[in-house]
Formats: sequence, structure tokens, C-alpha cells
Amino acid sequence: MDVVEACKAFVAVSGHGSFTVGAAAARIPQSVASRRVAALERHFGARLLTRNSRSVTLTPFGREMLPSARRLVDLAEAMEHDAERAKLRPFRLAVPEVCAPRPLARLVSDARRHDLDLDPRPAGPAERAEQARTLDVRAALVAVPPDEGVWRVPLGLAGRADPGAAAVIHVETLRAGRAERDSRRRRVLIQPEDDVPHVRDRVTRLRDAVGLQPAQVVVAPSLVAATADVLGSADLLLCSPGQADDLGLHWRPVGELDLARGYDVTAGLREDARRIRDLPPAAIGCCLGVAEREA
Repeated sequence: MDVVEACKAFVAVSGHGSFTVGAAAARIPQSVASRRVAALERHFGARLLTRNSRSVTLTPFGREMLPSARRLVDLAEAMEHDAERAKLRPFRLAVPEVCAPRPLARLVSDARRHDLDLDPRPAGPAERAEQARTLDVRAALVAVPPDEGVWRVPLGLAGRADPGAAAVIHVETLRAGRAERDSRRRRVLIQPEDDVPHVRDRVTRLRDAVGLQPAQVVVAPSLVAATADVLGSADLLLCSPGQADDLGLHWRPVGELDLARGYDVTAGLREDARRIRDLPPAAIGCCLGVAEREA
């Protein structure tokens, strides 16, 4: 028995004093209203209504139960209203700040075809994880080690100068020679998106292994600040190929390391994570820099 539907019939019939009028008000056939009230009476083991040929009246037990039935009906109607509003509410998704507008817009468009109204919220890696934990967003694309992620974005070094035919850039070449010790040493700038242990710590260990100074590998306050330094010097930016292309820089892989960003989906509810994973993986990957964006 559906207790909510049975209570709706009971409230309508008792309020109108008639099965015929009450059923019409509840938009159900009279026979259905009668069956639902009878089922509710069997469930409680007592009569709710006294029936005669012209009308129905509440029994003493029915008078006691009517307020509870009304509260249940009101709560069910409020819940249905809230459910409809929830369907229309945008789905807040924390995304990396490095996501470019065009592929992000294409992802939103693709999501709408899956009945999902995405509301992307750009944030840094630590902030995205915290927003998902505190339910400030329904889901987040979080940074994870590349071998644990759904999406993998290669990282390398990019600079203003064209390295020519060089297939890779070796970090050890940034070590200052005797003639350069009094001049400003070239640096590797790490942008905030890569200020995570599985990227930052590996680059830092490489710095120490090849004999660079601590100040030659630094985390920049922003991608804009890092790019400005690279455009005005011989410094190198740790970034993805797509970012380098957008910034007009020349990109090569790191000779000593295979570096990459990894991304996965996290959410407070398993259903919310599933809804994001059900979107075209290539559309999400394009936002993250996995695939080459359209010109």
C-alpha cells in the first residue's frame, strides 16, 4: 500500500464528506479513492470513515488520525516541489583554473544533452578538494597522481626561445657554469595547478639531484605571474602542451622525468560522481588539456 496516496484520498474524502466529490478533488476515480481508504483502514486496523448512502463522516479514530494524514500529505507535496526545484538547480562542478573557456563551454553544452545543467567553478587543486569535502560543490575534478586518474595531461617545460631541433629539455642544463655564477640563474616556474606533491616534489628532487640552487625551482603565485616572468627572461614554465600553445611559448618534454597531471572525479554522493563520469570523457579531457582543442 502507498500510504501517502492513501492519506491523500482520506484527506480529500473526509474534507468533502463524499467519496464522489473527494475523489474528483484528488483527481482519481471514486473506486480508487474507496480502495485506498479501505486499505488504510486495514493497515491501521480501525475504521476511519462511517459510510452511508448520501455522505461519509469521520469516526472518532478518523478524527484523531486526520491531522497526521494532513501533515503527511503536506510534507509529500512539499517534497515533490523541492524535487522539481532541485532538478532545475545548476550542478556546481569545481574545475581547474587552467580550463580554457571554449572547451569548458563545449562541456556545458554536452552536459545539457545529458539533462545536466553544469555550473563550472574554477579553483586551485587544494580548494577543489576542500569544496567537494564540504559539499560547497556537488562534484570536483581533483588532482591525483597520473597513474590513479581517469585523465592524464603531459607536462613539460616551455620558454620564450625556440629550442630548435631539441626533442627534450634537460633540467641539468639550467645549472650555472663558472662564467654564469654572478648572473641571474634560469628558473623553472611551477604554476599553482601543479603545486601538488606528485608534481612539485618530483621536480624539487630533480632540482637537487642535478645540482640546481633552491631558488631555481619555485612555485609562482599565479599562471599570469609565471608567464610574465617567462616572457621577460630565459626562465621556463612547467605546463601542458596546450597551455604553451595558448601562451605562445615553445614546449618540450622534460628530459629526466615523465611528468603529468592526473585528474579524477570526487563527490559527496556517489550518484553525483556517476553523473559526471557519464559525460563524454573526451569532452572533460579537452577541458583539462588531454586532447588538442579546436582552433
